[in-house]
Amino acid sequence: MSPDLVTAGAVRSAAELNQAIRALWSHPAVPLTDGQRAEYAQLLAELRQVERGDVTAAA
Repeated sequence: MSPDLVTAGAVRSAAELNQAIRALWSHPAVPLTDGQRAEYAQLLAELRQVERGDVTAAA
């Protein structure tokens, strides 16, 4: 998912983010495409925010 597709204020749980990260690889030996690497970086950034508590759930 590209950063411009992430809805502002939308918060996913760490479990949801981990699941999305794992889903990027069809097999450990298969390298990621450029688009998948960009999505991976976005997911990691979002996961770091959740783990640090930098986000709050929408009301």
